[in-house]
Amino acid sequence: MKITGRNIKRRLYGLRNLPSRIARARYFRGHGVHSPFVYSLVRQVFMRSSLLEGDHRLYDELLSRGVAKRRATELQNLMIHCSYSHYSIDSVAGNISIATAECEPHTLRLMEEQATNMGSTLCIMSPYNGRERQMCCHEIIKAHQSTSIDNRAYILLFNNHLPKQHFRI
Repeated sequence: MKITGRNIKRRLYGLRNLPSRIARARYFRGHGVHSPFVYSLVRQVFMRSSLLEGDHRLYDELLSRGVAKRRATELQNLMIHCSYSHYSIDSVAGNISIATAECEPHTLRLMEEQATNMGSTLCIMSPYNGRERQMCCHEIIKAHQSTSIDNRAYILLFNNHLPKQHFRI
């Protein structure tokens, strides 16, 4: 007699991400986030699906570079929420600098160093895209002296007066 439906291997396949889901569950919807700055980011940037009022040049440029609409919306809302006036993509020149997936790991280290010296925010897109990039991002987070937020699709490294904290959302 043949058992129909999903076999045991396919049933257990979904459990491979369980440790990550459990670790991130406490940050769902901002619960467990004790920083007012990060809580406001979670509630007003990450949980928002529409664009805030303001200039949307960053949103348009990210869409033209192939970034997903949801991620482009989040980054545009972050720029408006934090009152950033200038941005740069794949270079460090504005209040917020975005390193796309095309940036090599050694370039990410240089960009992080420059952003720290300038006091600007660095956004590293696709931090888990390959083992070398993942290890580089892990080292950058470990050495970073201010607040960092890992949103799975990108890592935000703030260079401001906030204490050293790392949030995985």
